[in-house]
Amino acid sequence: MKGRIWTVPNQITLLRLGFIPVFLILISYEQYKWALLILVVAALSDGIDGLLARKLNQKSALGAYLDPIADKLLLSSSFVVLAMTKKVAWWLTLMVLSRDVLLLIVAAVIILISGYRPFPPSIYGKFTTFFQIVFVFAVVFAAAYPYPHWEQVNNGLIYTVTAFTVFSGFHYSFEVTRKLSAN
Repeated sequence: MKGRIWTVPNQITLLRLGFIPVFLILISYEQYKWALLILVVAALSDGIDGLLARKLNQKSALGAYLDPIADKLLLSSSFVVLAMTKKVAWWLTLMVLSRDVLLLIVAAVIILISGYRPFPPSIYGKFTTFFQIVFVFAVVFAAAYPYPHWEQVNNGLIYTVTAFTVFSGFHYSFEVTRKLSAN
């Protein structure tokens, strides 16, 4: 990975970080259709920056850190603001945030004990993130375009997000413990 900072993919990622407060403000003021548009643009920019990084050979160390941070900030803050506006239950928001805090603590422990080691996300973590994103999108979509059956869809997603969040949190804990005890 190159040490370049101002690559096109990094600029797109920084733009995505700039979308976060706009999205949160729109949700706070119940401007769900505009918030949905920002969410879609943010999702597209996430795909585009990764594609450009590969196609233009502009992968960078900064981008490797910045991209997942932008994704996690958007997702975590979305849960918080949606809970504040009573579109998402606080217990689910706290569960999602607790898992993220657990992962940060685990990463810090790994760095302190054995120095930096890459710890790629598991398939369960990827599924968790996918379903959390789908859930946030579905909640904002249902708020923007109310329809009675969206509530049933979102209730199903609540169970899916809960299951994957809990399972992947435990899975990461066990994997880290196993890897650290093997050393």
